Amino acid sequence: MARGKKKRNKVDGWLILDKPVGLSSTQALGRVKWFLNPQKAGHAGTLDPLASGLLPLAFGEATKTVPYVMDGRKVYRFTVRWGVETDTDDTEGAVIATSDVLPDADDIRAVLPEFTGEILQTPPKFSAIKVDGARAYDLARAGEEVELEARPIEIHRLDLVEMPDAETTVFEAECGKGTYVRALARDIGRRLGTHGHVCALRRVLVGPFDEEDMVTLDELEEIAAEAREELAAEAGDAIEVADEEADGEAPKRPAPLDPDVFEEVMLPVETALADLPELAVDTNAAARLRRGQGVILRGRDAPVAGCEVFATCRGQLVALGQVERGELRPIRVFNL
Repeated sequence: MARGKKKRNKVDGWLILDKPVGLSSTQALGRVKWFLNPQKAGHAGTLDPLASGLLPLAFGEATKTVPYVMDGRKVYRFTVRWGVETDTDDTEGAVIATSDVLPDADDIRAVLPEFTGEILQTPPKFSAIKVDGARAYDLARAGEEVELEARPIEIHRLDLVEMPDAETTVFEAECGKGTYVRALARDIGRRLGTHGHVCALRRVLVGPFDEEDMVTLDELEEIAAEAREELAAEAGDAIEVADEEADGEAPKRPAPLDPDVFEEVMLPVETALADLPELAVDTNAAARLRRGQGVILRGRDAPVAGCEVFATCRGQLVALGQVERGELRPIRVFNL
């Protein structure tokens, strides 16, 4: 007889992970799903395994707000090593060019304005951009020549933070969607008459989320361990969490925990909508919105036409909507 699927938890909200180096974004999400066992999950903005830092993870109804986070500004702190260019523009690639030229702080600061504002950037050939239906990195790994067109991006701020030594420089960049920091390091190096590649990269802000919101995998494990100890004490019996078997079998899944255990590190769904106006509606209007029906807005405080808002009722998120001709028309409805 086939075994039934384990029941997954209804979890709604954001968890802002401090992703460690060495894990892909998908692997990092998988680690967190191990703790929460959610019905639905996703992430807002991929971080390469080489990179660490802020990875917004959306659960349940929060997945409906992912685009509002991905379209937000991002801040990266990254270290460039001068004198070497690689085919991936980071430490994982093969060296394709070298130079003895090592720029000083004055040289670097002098060219940074050229990389600020709206600029054209050619993405790295080892990127997820599609070329004739295939990912550029798949084509590059297969030895095919990849030609990507330059495209407009926006760098809101680019600062030289420090120079630990003559060969490395630490920068901080605040940029818009679609920016490749690896390509930025490559292009700055070429502009300075040398070469450069990223040797360390950390994301510290995405949309409304910053470093203060982040939680590590170790912290999640500590929360889980404390919860299991409390459950064991209440039950008067230890909850078995098997270690990996000597024969190489995968470890058994720990006893499932109530997702409320992780409430202290979860952020509300509407946190992702911080840049949108909030519109409070009554229970009748909330019921209409949840059915996908529009609501007539009255009064001088009604949002202007063409405005996108999120509606709440008694503090609870109800819907995302567009205001047109005095009516709020729902775009996304939330089941919280």
